[in-house]
Amino acid sequence: MAQNGAKGSLGPRCIALVGPFQSGKTTLLEAILARTGAIPRQGSVDAGTSVGDAGKEARHHKMSVELTAATADFMGDSYTFLDCPGSIEFMHDMRAALPLVDAAVVVCELDDKKTAQLQLILRELEEQNIPRILFVNKIDKASQSVHDALSLLQPASRTKLLARQLPSFSGEIITGFVDLALERAFVYKESAPSEVIDIADTERDREKAARFAMLEALADHDDDLMTQLLEDIEPPRDKVFDDLSKDMRDGQVVPVLMGVATRTNGVLRLLKALRHETPGIAATAKRLGVNGKAEAVAGVIKTCHTTHGGKLSIARMLAGQAGDGTVFNTPEQEAGRVSGVFKLLGSQIEKRGPAQAGETVAFGKLDHARTGDTLSAGKTPHAAVVDIAAYPPVLAVAVAARERKDDVKLGIALNKLTDEDPSLSVVHNADISEVVMWGQGEMHLRVAGERLSERYGVGAVTHPPTVGYRETIRKPVTQRGRHKKQSGGHGQFGDVVLEIKPLPRGSGFVFEDRITGGVVPRNYIPSVEEGVADALKHGPLGFPVVDLQVALTDGSYHTVDSSDMAFRTAGRIGIVEGLPQCQPVLLEPIHLVEIVCPSEATAKINAILSGRRGQILGFDTREGWPGWDCVRAQMPEAEIGDLIIELRSATAGVGSFSFKFDHMAELIGRTADQIVAARRAAE
Repeated sequence: MAQNGAKGSLGPRCIALVGPFQSGKTTLLEAILARTGAIPRQGSVDAGTSVGDAGKEARHHKMSVELTAATADFMGDSYTFLDCPGSIEFMHDMRAALPLVDAAVVVCELDDKKTAQLQLILRELEEQNIPRILFVNKIDKASQSVHDALSLLQPASRTKLLARQLPSFSGEIITGFVDLALERAFVYKESAPSEVIDIADTERDREKAARFAMLEALADHDDDLMTQLLEDIEPPRDKVFDDLSKDMRDGQVVPVLMGVATRTNGVLRLLKALRHETPGIAATAKRLGVNGKAEAVAGVIKTCHTTHGGKLSIARMLAGQAGDGTVFNTPEQEAGRVSGVFKLLGSQIEKRGPAQAGETVAFGKLDHARTGDTLSAGKTPHAAVVDIAAYPPVLAVAVAARERKDDVKLGIALNKLTDEDPSLSVVHNADISEVVMWGQGEMHLRVAGERLSERYGVGAVTHPPTVGYRETIRKPVTQRGRHKKQSGGHGQFGDVVLEIKPLPRGSGFVFEDRITGGVVPRNYIPSVEEGVADALKHGPLGFPVVDLQVALTDGSYHTVDSSDMAFRTAGRIGIVEGLPQCQPVLLEPIHLVEIVCPSEATAKINAILSGRRGQILGFDTREGWPGWDCVRAQMPEAEIGDLIIELRSATAGVGSFSFKFDHMAELIGRTADQIVAARRAAE
């Protein structure tokens, strides 16, 4: 039966610890490791002694900024727990890991301000069909009844939340709980297993009502149980546990447990629920389409570049066995030969033997393996089992080495950063020699900058990325460009007449040859076009010039002194002298922006958009997301720069947006004058 049957056949388990920012996931990991004996005593996040959040950046900011993996044994079974960051800015680590885990523990609080954050986490689990248990942490600070607690949390979940425990009170203080499946009462002990006690007479009626509500929910998916309830027959305990396990695995219910991670209260019951009710590697491999009898197959959860050990790929074995010397392939290429298999306990790694199906380990020196890759050792590479794209980036900084000698070092470090964190991206803008790093928010980019300095020893300077301003013209002009130079021997001579006129927005640059009678020889005309194009890179206002036509209509040449260089120079002179007469005007890029936010924040978002010169196009309810809105607007690129910071502040950290270029628009007045003045000052 589910409660008492042997569980060894399920193999090593992998469990994700997920939940909103600062809900206590890292503290829960610490409590689990202490309870299972993986560490001698429970450390503290605040004191900087925890296994999770061991990195310098996490310690400094007192928040999880990357996934932590730790393996422990409980009742003869092996478990690897993945402590995933809760901040939306670092959520890609969680999203990349979820497909490969057997189940997730969603750590939360009874705090309505975090309901939207909880909804984001649960939606990821729902869409990936990951079995999950809700662990209500910090229950000692709660005053709600179990019914009120479920009412508070249920809007965040599309799946029914099912209370498994009932809190026990002494006055207004929670002292323990009643397990509704076991029908036993437990009293919390400080940093020790809870003690079993008799259910108090005053709790009997409350316990029976809560247990019946739990059984009713299970009976929705079990006709036999429904019959037993209707006939007032007490169902066997093993049947209750079987239904709890099946319904959770099938995504019919989300069991809700509770505790206090700082005191390890409720942790033992959580571990037992994980042991008895969550699926094992066979079910996970089947969900991912992996044949359990295949040669070695693994999924890469996380990539790390260590100071001394080189590259490590944290991976879950989905089938077979892999050890030192195993050659892994991805569907696209050879990933490399394994050089060391390591057991994980936060930042500590310990060399071990080959990894078996179900185990989560770190493989050394797989130079071409990336986060999300499917690794296989068979003759034919296994098809990809995971496809998780990073969220679109929302904030950018331009980055450069503080000293030119570190340019190459910076490039190598940026490659390693994006290898470790696919939600970071780097764009090289060759036109203006600018390297731009895109990320998921202010803290995300700040941590990336700290790693450049602390981990990779690269001194870097950052500044806001250059906005893609352009300029165009409003008035047509005909201009002669004449280049004549005599300095002994062959001189230089080129003479052109250019007709410059504006084109509709989005036309770019068009060059037209209207020469007749050979006044400018054919072989020099491409040079004229090159000179014109050179001059258009920097217009009278200081920006590239677009949306105009330049026609070569007339000119003259010298049989001896004319050359490609002379006519190129003449073309450039014609543009430089002609454009100021064409009423140049500044153009700024306008983007289509789509913002998603909780409905109660929509009014604030509209005000933010208006304050940033945004033109609101409309808003609607976000499809499939009750309580959320989607706002659409057009906004200048210059105003999008730090939009995400204000947006997150207005939405308790959960709002986000995407954008794409729409068109260029004229910009005049004081704002345009300030932009042009700043450009000239910079030159």
